[in-house]
Amino acid sequence: MSVLIKNGNIVTAVDSYVADILVDEGKVRTIGTDLAAQADKTIDATGNYVIPGGVDPHTHLDFPFGGTVSSDDFLTGTQAAAFGGTTTIVDFAVQQRGDSLSHALEMWHAKAEGKAAVDYGFHMIILDLPDSRLPELDEMVRQGVTSFKLFMAYPGAVMADDATIFKAMSRSADNGALVCLHAEHGLMIDVLVKAALADGKTAPKYHATTRPPIAEAEATHRAIRMAEVAGAPVYFVHLSCHEALQEVQAARARREHVYAETCPHYLTLDNSMYDQEGFEGAKYVLTPPLREQWHQAELWSGLKRNDLQVVSTDHAAFRFADQKTLGRNDFSKIPNGGPGIEHRLSLLYTKGVMSGLIDLHRMVDVFSTTPAKLFGLFPRKGTIAVGSDADIVVFHPEEETTISAQSHHMNMDYNMYEGMRVKGVPKVVVTRGEVIIEDGVYLGTPGDGRFLKRGTQA
Repeated sequence: MSVLIKNGNIVTAVDSYVADILVDEGKVRTIGTDLAAQADKTIDATGNYVIPGGVDPHTHLDFPFGGTVSSDDFLTGTQAAAFGGTTTIVDFAVQQRGDSLSHALEMWHAKAEGKAAVDYGFHMIILDLPDSRLPELDEMVRQGVTSFKLFMAYPGAVMADDATIFKAMSRSADNGALVCLHAEHGLMIDVLVKAALADGKTAPKYHATTRPPIAEAEATHRAIRMAEVAGAPVYFVHLSCHEALQEVQAARARREHVYAETCPHYLTLDNSMYDQEGFEGAKYVLTPPLREQWHQAELWSGLKRNDLQVVSTDHAAFRFADQKTLGRNDFSKIPNGGPGIEHRLSLLYTKGVMSGLIDLHRMVDVFSTTPAKLFGLFPRKGTIAVGSDADIVVFHPEEETTISAQSHHMNMDYNMYEGMRVKGVPKVVVTRGEVIIEDGVYLGTPGDGRFLKRGTQA
């Protein structure tokens, strides 16, 4: 299918100009003014921004956790992503202890096959790594899985010890992969959680008080120092607080290869959400927890200064009615995670660009370009250039909408941003040259999305 996008204000991480884009056979073929080419479909983008489709490098679809499975699978989750202007995700395959990484990858391929609405890749979550399995990391890189995630939290479940983390870093220094870390001092948190429960503190708000910012900062510091010794880059997922950001800033000032993402919920919500009546605070039990409001200004500043390079969603959707309630009498049993795959772009535009905290180029950078670069997808993804995949969003900057569970497309019975008024709406979403969203209607077909064999960092 050929598509001609006319008169749009094209915005990339580095450029802004008015032009036409001709898309054919899934690629951007021509960019110019007053293009008169014949096309199967013509889209008038006058008055709209035309930006690269979003790359969300942190999603959890069909993800087993906390005694249940996340409610969005690769069908509903990727369709919701598309409505929000995201055309590529990198999800997480999970190794089981004692199992091979290749078997885990096969399982996640099966979960996504025939369902995904947008293109997708995988990180590999590593739970154990005996020396005999180290060559499997190299095999994952050959198969296009060029990043590994390890948890420094959740002892007895998914936490990896420091030796495992260091071995993964050392091997990645040789094979070019990127180690991603959930950085919290899991053992210390475990003691705090047990003490709180022993005191009868079972409500959702104690999820936050038992995971203080210093626990995130300590783990961030420790991981940075391990990466320095290993000679490997390191990437911190869902950084939530100023204390952890300071550790990243200090490392980057030493010119270490340290990268970090934050998420829209840390930029827009705060720990007052845990103070709602009854069990409502469980809707915001995610990890790390929401922080005091003042952290938001520090995170926005970090994004502006490139101390933080990416905004991901960490979409891990668990329904309130029948999944979050697993922890009604024990906050530590509430499945950790929140929905957000659909709202990243509008929140970045409303709370960031419209508030003057970041500019349009930086929005595109953290939404699309830098995640594509860090995770081996650039320049195929993350930009609008001749030869790149035709993943394009026509974004109306003036249209307003109210976020609500009544109108979102996620398989969820609540929305973390319920009632929030946002400005800026994706009007048309194109993935590899196919129009899959137009004026609020999904036009794609399940299975349109393809697995992406990723390279190493661009």
